[in-house]
Amino acid sequence: MNTFLLLLISIPIIEIYLFIKLGSQIGALNTILLIFITAFFGIIYARYEGFNTLKSGMSQMVKNELPVYEIISGAALAFAALLLILPGFATDFLGLLIIFPPTRKLIFKKVSIKQKPTNKKQDFINGEFKDIEDENDRKF
Repeated sequence: MNTFLLLLISIPIIEIYLFIKLGSQIGALNTILLIFITAFFGIIYARYEGFNTLKSGMSQMVKNELPVYEIISGAALAFAALLLILPGFATDFLGLLIIFPPTRKLIFKKVSIKQKPTNKKQDFINGEFKDIEDENDRKF
């Protein structure tokens, strides 16, 4: 079975189950308030971490380095903010895991690119030339 289809079906089922279980424990109004509170604070923290990632990426670019982790981290933060906007406790939990820098580093630990130093100055240009003489300039 297609993984995307399985996720598309199972995520709402998990969320409904968690709504029912948590709602029976703390009450319906408190469950709804908890959903809004996690979304609100999650989006604020995602924005804060997004600005930190942007600042770190800019400092990498000033050092003439490719900000690979910052690019991936920025995309992950956008995805985490989307997960926090969606109502549900499982998506909120996953979004919060992605937002916090230590867990984000653990998730994306395998992503690394070897960089060549780009700060070497080259004073030459490789190329070929061909000496072309004009036929009028030749006098035999």
